[in-house]
Amino acid sequence: MQIVIIGGGAAGFMAAITAAETYPDAQVTILEKNRTVLNKVRVSGGGRCNVTHAPSDLRYFIKNYPRGSRVLKKLLPHFDAQATVDWFEGRGVRLKTEADGRMFPVTDSSETIIDCLVRSAQRAGVQVLTGTGVKSFGWSDASQGPRFLVNVQEGEPLPADRLLVASGGHPQPGGFSWLTEHGHALESPVPSLFTFNTPGSYLLELAGVSVPEAHVKIIGTNHEWRGPLLITHWGFSGPAVLKLSAWGARDLADLNYHFTCKINWLSQQNEQQVREFLLSEKTATPKQQIASHARFGLPLRLWKACVAHAEIADTLRWGDASHKVLNRLTDLLTNGQFEVRGKSTYKEEFVTCGGIALSDVEAGTLESKQVPGLYFAGEVLDIDGITGGFNFQSAWTTGYVAGKAIGKV
Repeated sequence: MQIVIIGGGAAGFMAAITAAETYPDAQVTILEKNRTVLNKVRVSGGGRCNVTHAPSDLRYFIKNYPRGSRVLKKLLPHFDAQATVDWFEGRGVRLKTEADGRMFPVTDSSETIIDCLVRSAQRAGVQVLTGTGVKSFGWSDASQGPRFLVNVQEGEPLPADRLLVASGGHPQPGGFSWLTEHGHALESPVPSLFTFNTPGSYLLELAGVSVPEAHVKIIGTNHEWRGPLLITHWGFSGPAVLKLSAWGARDLADLNYHFTCKINWLSQQNEQQVREFLLSEKTATPKQQIASHARFGLPLRLWKACVAHAEIADTLRWGDASHKVLNRLTDLLTNGQFEVRGKSTYKEEFVTCGGIALSDVEAGTLESKQVPGLYFAGEVLDIDGITGGFNFQSAWTTGYVAGKAIGKV
């Protein structure tokens, strides 16, 4: 049996290794358009590779997927985060869990993961052809001869009895045309996991300053998130923004990435609590200058910027501050509003919301309902998670499930 897998990324390698180990008589071939494989693995997590997220109860784990959770609920019991940890550790790669639940190789190097996958593929007899882009494929229901012919950019078409597409996401619908021409429905692709650009923000000079927990809300929507927030040269980043961008991916695309976000830098306190505390400082520290010492544990640079933006002079003392002045500061700390005008890709990572509609695949095997013998895995499907290792877990899970099923008669 000839099994051809299109895409040499995380999902493609997991599918190829699983298929080769499950069906040792099959010849499994990976086709990768780039000259190198596993490129996204290489750059993820700042070059450390966020392999997965700490294992937890399925009910909680699937809540980290804005799209695809229903299908993953059926697939994860076959290969979940604990299975991922066991899979890599069984091949000599130990993983560690960081405070926020993200899991990395103990080497802190993505090359450790790449080497493991490449070695496992070699041992299983998987053939890897790089620099081999796929233009299209043809198929038939004929019982004699290969079911598929895969048309590559250069060279003769490649025959296959089974075909698995793990080509990843694509920013434009046209990138899926070679699949939709076979009748597959497409959920329109839009970016997910991006940072917010705020070119008019008074905080841009504070790039690098962060708070451990802020409450960020998109005005006019139901999208909001609490978590670490980072000020950048172009706007805002950090887990709070990235997770918000994932859940709001489609709505924010519809707004053309022009919207207003509201930030409470003191997410555990409301406006009234903050106002009462600031007023109490008039009595507690009347002679101290407001700008000189940060309150609420905020970084001093952020505190000074908010004080200045509230039109409070550097020399103003707490005892001399009017209620009106302190109300302005309260509003900036708990209800700061920033005009977002555009987005930026988070580091080198690009995640797509959208892809082949899940209604077009068998939930238990990921086989196409339109083309018998065709399977899908990874980001080419309309499945995506928030930041923290969940997208790689989806790749391992879908790759494993499709790889297990692909050789069955």
